[in-house]
Amino acid sequence: MEVKEAKPPSGYGKPPWEFKGSALYQLHLVKSETARAFIPKEFKLVEAFGYTLGGFFLASYDDSPAGIFDGLVVIAGIVWNPPTSCAWAARVLVNSDEACVHGRKDVGLPSQVARFSKQRITPIARQSENNSNRFLRMIGVGTVLSHPKNCLDIQVTEINGTSATDICTINVGTAALAKAVPELNSNKLIGPVIKMSLPSFSGRTEYNPHLLKYSCQIECRIRAVRPAKVSVPSVAPKSATEQSPETPSSKFVDSIISRDLVQNERNLSI
Repeated sequence: MEVKEAKPPSGYGKPPWEFKGSALYQLHLVKSETARAFIPKEFKLVEAFGYTLGGFFLASYDDSPAGIFDGLVVIAGIVWNPPTSCAWAARVLVNSDEACVHGRKDVGLPSQVARFSKQRITPIARQSENNSNRFLRMIGVGTVLSHPKNCLDIQVTEINGTSATDICTINVGTAALAKAVPELNSNKLIGPVIKMSLPSFSGRTEYNPHLLKYSCQIECRIRAVRPAKVSVPSVAPKSATEQSPETPSSKFVDSIISRDLVQNERNLSI
């Protein structure tokens, strides 16, 4: 009788699944024509003036069913699901094999393994003190901009077998991901507690063809932080007639989703 090696059970088990950590949730406008490439035809896109609301969710988990890991969720846009609306993820990058498999099979997410390389940097400028900044810090939601060392570069590289592809570099204030830098995780950074529900749709992938609907129940402390600056690998420059008036950061989500439309799914999401 042939004995097969038993695989260790997944740490996820049955839902609900609990994750603890810190995250930056940043919203951007995304062109509707770009977002539609990822959204099932049966859904109506929530849009206005040719744009929908996308963005990205950058998280650093220090406790989860898969242990410690980092994740980046690129949100293509918002779809209408009466009586509310739901976000649709175009790409999910995680530096955990277990989290990637779980996302693909159980949650229907377009997950891929990636490497998150973190490097502390020193900003050039120092924001001056003013009355509004002092007031925001007093109520616990002020930005932590005056500390010259509170910046972090996070380079996200997708891993596919033996190949590696640079996806983007995200420059954040470490106040946005306090637990990624433990010495900054102090009471001075704590804001008000909120509870919210984020409804989402997923599925229609090669790993999970079903259409799934679920909700993330979030309990967290929030604070305002400086928007992350995101850079992507250089591409061929546009002609003068194609130049966009948008800033590089505001174009991040659109560029990470829409570049190289005629190539594979990874390049489509980029």
